[in-house]
Amino acid sequence: MKKLALHWQILIGMLVGVLLGWLMLQINGGTEFVKDYIKPLGTIFIRLLKLIAIPLILASLIKGIADLKDISKLSSMGLKTIGLYLVTTLVAVTIGLSVVNLINPGDTISEPDRKELMAQFAGDADKKIEVAIKTKDAGPLQALVDMVPENIFGATTSNRNMLQVIFFAIFFGIGIILIPEEKSKPIKDFFDSVNEVVLKMIDLIMLASPYGVLALLAALVVESPSSEVFFALLWYALCVVLGLGFMILVFYPMMVKIFTKRSPSFFFKGISPAQLLAFSTSSSAATLPVTMERVEEHLGVDKEVTSFVLPIGATINMDGTSLYQAVAAVFIAGALGIDLSFSDQLIIVMTATLASIGSAAVPGAGMVMLVIVLGSIGVPEAGLALIFAVDRPLDMCRTMVNVTGDAAVSMVVANWEGKLGEPNQKDWDDHYQKAG
Repeated sequence: MKKLALHWQILIGMLVGVLLGWLMLQINGGTEFVKDYIKPLGTIFIRLLKLIAIPLILASLIKGIADLKDISKLSSMGLKTIGLYLVTTLVAVTIGLSVVNLINPGDTISEPDRKELMAQFAGDADKKIEVAIKTKDAGPLQALVDMVPENIFGATTSNRNMLQVIFFAIFFGIGIILIPEEKSKPIKDFFDSVNEVVLKMIDLIMLASPYGVLALLAALVVESPSSEVFFALLWYALCVVLGLGFMILVFYPMMVKIFTKRSPSFFFKGISPAQLLAFSTSSSAATLPVTMERVEEHLGVDKEVTSFVLPIGATINMDGTSLYQAVAAVFIAGALGIDLSFSDQLIIVMTATLASIGSAAVPGAGMVMLVIVLGSIGVPEAGLALIFAVDRPLDMCRTMVNVTGDAAVSMVVANWEGKLGEPNQKDWDDHYQKAG
């Protein structure tokens, strides 16, 4: 009997996780059991994915750049990639503002609910505000300074330093291009072998993915706040989900169809396991190894493109995050009785776009950058507490959008570079089953 395809196994794992979480809420001691014995399994799964993210970026990016043999190709691909990422982010912010202005959810939150939310999540908000103030107080060129590592070994100790690792990998790859081929071949072969080993490690980790997402979803259910709080924020959450849904179901498939002539069904079939993992982990960095494998093996994007476009996308392309920041800023302003002018909303477009580029590819980073967006339009940062209750499930949704956007952009760039072919493996799920 043929095994279920990977994406179906992950979906079943998610469903069972939600049901298990709900069941444990009905049992005395069930919540503690999930926290003590089930949640750690999900944490281990995320750690395994994060474990191989930096080795994969280093190996694949260095090898991909070294194979270009010409720095002009690197600059051409880089300009197309960054330009397209900026365009998709601007589109995402615009869609978010359109939806939130149409529904205007800020008017639906009552004064008692507002006070309850502010009191319940004030401590969490203060922590995010403190981190954001440090970021905001830095100089205008601090982002460029932070991009250059003092020590590459120190930079590789944290996934939050992803941009520094990418900088080193690009710099190192350029160095390989500029030396004679007979001297560069051994180092290229070394990183190529490392890349293959890491990809095999991904195969092994993916065997546990249905169980990993089961544990993550069960823990999310038992740790969620009360249904009354969720109901008070239903309209805000609806705005975010509608905007994110438009990006995934309309904008990205349309972009892929127009620029690559590939069907939406082909795109979703190839990327769906990475989308589901992004939803479960809320981390673009943790999902990156799987995204790279799915895009390369199942969407037909050349390794030279995936190794360059996707690591950069996981760091600077946060379409879902920027859309959420736009919706959240308008919602918080409305809930606090602050009217935003057209110029204020233009400021949101620019600030959310830039803030999304600075967001780390880790859970909850968008909340920190939202403080900067709120400050740019004069909305009190304490209003952040209003949306904490539903931030975790919305973070899962916007991470899925971020990963989907990375995959779509990589297909378009590959097509422009003449490096979009047929998938390397006709059925990656058969390959996955053999690995088991």
